[in-house]
Formats: sequence, structure tokens, C-alpha cells
Amino acid sequence: QVQLVESGGGLVQAGGSLRLSCAASGGIFSINTMAWYRQSPGKQREMIASITRGGNTNYADSVKGRFTISRDNAWKTVYLQMNSLKPEDTAVYYCNADRYTGGTSWGQGTQVTVSS
Repeated sequence: QVQLVESGGGLVQAGGSLRLSCAASGGIFSINTMAWYRQSPGKQREMIASITRGGNTNYADSVKGRFTISRDNAWKTVYLQMNSLKPEDTAVYYCNADRYTGGTSWGQGTQVTVSS
């Protein structure tokens, strides 16, 4: 079972930056892909960035060019660097890990609030 713990959320002004971290533990060897999702009140949870074990990345159009996903070599921590933040980026951000076996794990989420 993979456990995920997010950190780094907070309040920032529009145009500012934040870096989120996701610490993974337990069964790290089984992780195939890690991703960041976000969910705003009244909206569905959406995938905004993902990274595979091979280093391939994918981004939602809404964050492309502003957000960057990365990981350490040990696959223990995944980061989301968020630049040029906008009020519409306000959401709870969740870390996700998909395993080769088909299982998935979620973190508890971290709040990001962007003021105008």
C-alpha cells in the first residue's frame, strides 16, 4: 500500500508561485505514474499534471506553461511547481499514485488559495 502526504499549499497573491510536495512511502517500487489533481467547490476533480517512471510528463491545457511536475530519483517525492498563479487555480490539490498492479492511492489534499 502506497501512502501519500502532500504539503506546500497556502495563500498566495495572483501572479505568485507555490511549490507542492508529495511524499510517498510503502510500496514505492510498484508505482508506475504519479499525478497531481485538483478540485474546486462544485467542480469535478481534474488531473492537471502527471509523470511516469520513465519521466514522461503530461499537463492539462489550463496549467501548461505555468506548472511543472518533477520527481526525485528515488521516486519518493513528487513536486508541483506552480508559477503565474491565477484566482481560478484556487482548489484542493491531491497527489495520486497509480501502481503497476492497477491499484491507486490518494493523499489527503492540500489547499491552495490564490487571491486577486
